Amino acid sequence: MVQIPKTPAPASPAPRSVPTSADVARLAGVSRATVSYVLNNTSAVRISEPTRRRVHEAAKELGYVPHAAARSLRAGHSRMVLMPAPSFPVGPLYSQFLGDLQMALGRLDYTVVQHGSVGLYGDEAARAWAELRPVAVLMPGSGLCPKGVTVLKRSGARAVVTLGPEAVEGAHALLMDHEAVGYSAGVHLHERGRSRIGVVVPEEGGLESFSAPRLEGVRRALHGTDATVTPLSLAYEEKSAAGLAARWRDLGLDAVFAYNDEYAMLLMRALQDEGLRVPTDTAVIGADDLMLGRLLRPRLSTVHIELPSGRELAELVDRAVRNPGAAPETHKVLGASVVHRESS
Repeated sequence: MVQIPKTPAPASPAPRSVPTSADVARLAGVSRATVSYVLNNTSAVRISEPTRRRVHEAAKELGYVPHAAARSLRAGHSRMVLMPAPSFPVGPLYSQFLGDLQMALGRLDYTVVQHGSVGLYGDEAARAWAELRPVAVLMPGSGLCPKGVTVLKRSGARAVVTLGPEAVEGAHALLMDHEAVGYSAGVHLHERGRSRIGVVVPEEGGLESFSAPRLEGVRRALHGTDATVTPLSLAYEEKSAAGLAARWRDLGLDAVFAYNDEYAMLLMRALQDEGLRVPTDTAVIGADDLMLGRLLRPRLSTVHIELPSGRELAELVDRAVRNPGAAPETHKVLGASVVHRESS
């Protein structure tokens, strides 16, 4: 039998070599040091704008990006700021704050990585974050303990910053006074002549550290008056709101602080569907001052919340990274002021 030779398969194209800073330097007509200065945003060396453009254009043409690990070795630490994914539902206000913060940190040459540690809590979560060797950790909400802070610092984190109602030993703290939000709403409703006030407590998990102090704030605002406060459990769904609205006349309430604007809009629509007039029968106030609240009829009264700017928090992180031995800073944030509209 005659053996017919097999046609050889076409050779796979050789993989393209990874472009280097030397390739960028040759294409741009500059030194490798200049490429490093430009792409690492080094401010200590003055580089002309035309040269910067040539370097960026050459890097873009070649598909070159700096090696993060190599840059970390030169700096002695990474430039990664880790943000654990919040364990609570994030609303538009908080989402905007996180976006501003990420942009501000980017301008300071940090890389922000959001870590979804699903099912991990406390020290176990801190160990998972530490494995990534971040230079800083920004922890929203509660759940971090002093032992977790120690684990992160021993792994190389120069700054640990918490954003929540309480400070954690060893960490910088931005104290968010949610009680002031409820207090402002309670004072406003009482001044408007309301005395039987309901306070929405969301059923969704993870919101307790926000809803509990807001409820306490309303109670504190009405302490010593003849007004009553009634907690109202509500899930963020139409069926739950309709069920609460159906019982409203039996509850005998003439006002409600609905935790935030989203729950307020949900409940207000259900109350109106039950034939209750807002604000004649029941005044409604939310919190966060969202644009949608201004589009409702009646327009939604709200508590405007003043979060720290992303730039201010980014500067705190940068300051802590540069001086890791400094004493932890504590700042009270979250200003609260009522915006009165037609619903109350």
